[in-house]
Amino acid sequence: MKLASLKGRRDGRLVIVSDDLSTYVEAGSVAPTLQAALDDWSVLVPKLEQLARHLRDGGMAGQPFDETATAAPLPRAHQWADGSAYVNHVALVRQARGAELPDSFWHDPLVYQGGSDGFLGSHDPIPLADESWGCDMEAEVVVVTDDVPQGVDREAALKLIRLVGLVNDVSLRDLIPTELAKGFGFYQSKPASGFSPVFVTPDALGTCWRDGKLHGTLKVDLNGEPFGRADAGVDMTFDFGTLVAHLARTRSLGAGTIVGSGTVSNRDADGGPGRPAADGGLGYSCIAEARMVQTIRNGRAETPFLRHGDTVRIWMEDADGGSIFGTIEQIVESCR
Repeated sequence: MKLASLKGRRDGRLVIVSDDLSTYVEAGSVAPTLQAALDDWSVLVPKLEQLARHLRDGGMAGQPFDETATAAPLPRAHQWADGSAYVNHVALVRQARGAELPDSFWHDPLVYQGGSDGFLGSHDPIPLADESWGCDMEAEVVVVTDDVPQGVDREAALKLIRLVGLVNDVSLRDLIPTELAKGFGFYQSKPASGFSPVFVTPDALGTCWRDGKLHGTLKVDLNGEPFGRADAGVDMTFDFGTLVAHLARTRSLGAGTIVGSGTVSNRDADGGPGRPAADGGLGYSCIAEARMVQTIRNGRAETPFLRHGDTVRIWMEDADGGSIFGTIEQIVESCR
């Protein structure tokens, strides 16, 4: 089942979208918003699935689905926690600045809690007041949980994942060092993130969802050119069951908690840093990683961070070439 939120209300208007993303039906008779559906998931999901079957079988006439009319599936959420499950990405960061990677990074996930009071829709512009802040995209996978009790183990955590989607986790790279140097985490360097038009239930992903990971090529284009083609199911050190259990070690999680994978990152076939997509490599899911690899290989970073007018496109296709989650396509705009 594929779910989206149309714009027009602060928390969107819940709709069910066809598998090929061509049509939708209103779900307001069951739940007005996605958060309302998640708050009572076990009771409401059979009714939502019935609507999805009617749409699929022609029992209900669907309306044309327009991705540009969507808000984020959860326009605001009770919690947004982003991890760093692809330790290869972290290792490259450390290598580029000549620092050792602590062994604990391979066993203990990194997580930060981001702002969740307002997200960007898939085609909303990325507002950027100052290009000198080093604006970067980060293509990631996200999951949305049901209520998760404190102390849950990995296996139980996996059973509480209700939805899967994609995110462009926008980062202001040149603000990060100063913030982290204060020893109190991110804030100004992590503005609003943009989400895929639809979130999908794990059962509807088939073999793409297994072992707590989304398997498939996460495609990233920058200004119309291939930038990243990493496989989200490869080199993921911590699966989503592990990430959710880690978050719930000392506190419970409320229904509608969004958990991010961190930047999807693959090593090259020879085990070295990844190569650009233009050179036959898998490329990168963020500009910072491209700059790290350039520093490692050539001694200096070359790719600039995002500027006003740049366009980012993020999506994933199924085996038949159809878009699974719809497309995140955002242009960087001045907000001064």
